[in-house]
Amino acid sequence: MELIAYFWEQEDAEAAAERLGGQVRRGRFHGEDDDEDHPWVVVLHEVDKAEVDEVLAEYDGWLETAAEDEPTAPPPLPTAPKRFKKA
Repeated sequence: MELIAYFWEQEDAEAAAERLGGQVRRGRFHGEDDDEDHPWVVVLHEVDKAEVDEVLAEYDGWLETAAEDEPTAPPPLPTAPKRFKKA
């Protein structure tokens, strides 16, 4: 499973990538046009979750799973109109 760790500082991301064997990239938030507001991303493969949690706490980072790992189905559509008043 691919994990994505986010860090605000480049030095923190590089230190975390070195400890965990990940790749550093520049992340993007939707709607942000200033490059200085984007976090640094460390892409991790096959890592120990406890060690990741320790590194995240030390460098003030946060974790997300890759979006393509868990496809979500839309909620089911209603089969009849919703009644607000009793007949």
